Amino acid sequence: MAYKIGDNCINCGACAAECPQEAISEGDGKHVIDPDKCVGCGACAGVCPVGAPAEE
Repeated sequence: MAYKIGDNCINCGACAAECPQEAISEGDGKHVIDPDKCVGCGACAGVCPVGAPAEE
């Protein structure tokens, strides 16, 4: 199941650096996850300081 980044994202980029699929990019004010690339590994959620990435 793909992850989605919530509105509490502080745009720090920790998740993008950790994603093995390169599915995360900087969006408008927060990072976004490409659901077609996300494999649901949860690596992004493990490094986010505010818990923004969550399973959809």
